[in-house]
Amino acid sequence: MRNLTIDGLLADRAIREAAAAVRPDADPAETVARAAWSVLAEPGDGVAGALVRMLGAPRALELALDEAALLAAGDDVTPRALADAQARWRPRADLRAFADALRGAAEVGARMVMPGDGEWPVLLDDLGAHAPLVLWVRGDATAMAAEPAVAVVGARAATGYGEHVAVELAGDLAASGVAIVSGGAYGIDGAAHRAALGVGGTTVAFLAGGVDRAYPAGHQQLFERIREHGAVVSEVPCGAAPTKWRFLQRNRLIAALGMATVVVEAGWRSGSLNTAGHAAALGRPLGAVPGPVTSAASAGCHRLMREYGAVCVTTAQEVRELWGEEPAAAAAHGDDPDRTRVLDALSGRAQRGVEDLARRTGMSVDRVRSVLGLLALDGSAVRGEVGWRRGG
Repeated sequence: MRNLTIDGLLADRAIREAAAAVRPDADPAETVARAAWSVLAEPGDGVAGALVRMLGAPRALELALDEAALLAAGDDVTPRALADAQARWRPRADLRAFADALRGAAEVGARMVMPGDGEWPVLLDDLGAHAPLVLWVRGDATAMAAEPAVAVVGARAATGYGEHVAVELAGDLAASGVAIVSGGAYGIDGAAHRAALGVGGTTVAFLAGGVDRAYPAGHQQLFERIREHGAVVSEVPCGAAPTKWRFLQRNRLIAALGMATVVVEAGWRSGSLNTAGHAAALGRPLGAVPGPVTSAASAGCHRLMREYGAVCVTTAQEVRELWGEEPAAAAAHGDDPDRTRVLDALSGRAQRGVEDLARRTGMSVDRVRSVLGLLALDGSAVRGEVGWRRGG
């Protein structure tokens, strides 16, 4: 295709019907244009971002493969940058690919969220021309706008120590209303997501591939749980495969959505340091968890503290202080009356089921489960074969 026109795209029945299925009450021109851009441009493409910011998505798309785009963009795009970008975009200018992006989202019930929507996470706008042009979301799209939110990241090949700390930090933070943002990977990411879910908190997972595929495959059930209590998000369309570049670009979204980024465990060259770099570039507070000086798995965290000014954090309270929450206010989160009620209802010897505890406390079953998950993190409650008892 030499040029793209919105009228021409909407004339394609497959594209028109898929756009209506994904966003039935939205402007079809904007829907189609944003979907097309998610196919044409790789995540973080600054030239695409500059054109869309200047012209709007539909008009920018129509000029995407035209030399007139240079005149329209003015000083924001150089001739060389535009020529390189058009060389990247041209092979992807395919009507079927545009239709597949929309149709794939409709088939898995993914929502297309774009700037201006109520669910759009405005913190991502701090990325400027490198901000995503559209987000594909499965689950509760409003979870992306939850505040406060903190990014918890770390090594895939995490140690038992690293996963334990991730669970402690993420569980405590999520139980007090802080949304946990991470990348859905094995190791620290997965531990942070599970801890948030375990206490009934909110969590958001940014993927490097389409939201229609579980990557890593072993986290299929985890992603299903995240969709029930948060959101699974990507800026690439359904069907897109995760690549090394997309993992690195995905990291900028994790850093941007969090009011602070905490690296729990990372090797000297860990990809988590890339997320930390994005956080630093955005001016977001950066924390790192110390580990044994003999552990290669913590070398990256020590490097962040020594070379990049990361703050040493060891507790959820210290994480909250990264974005300016006063210690007294942070401590108040631990003074939870529901926690006291559940502890009072637990026996030190007999195991009691969740429904029994709900009757004794006058709380809902779901809330009791959430509080029990938090109590389990610090050993205050222990789960047995037939119920729960007070911990040691």
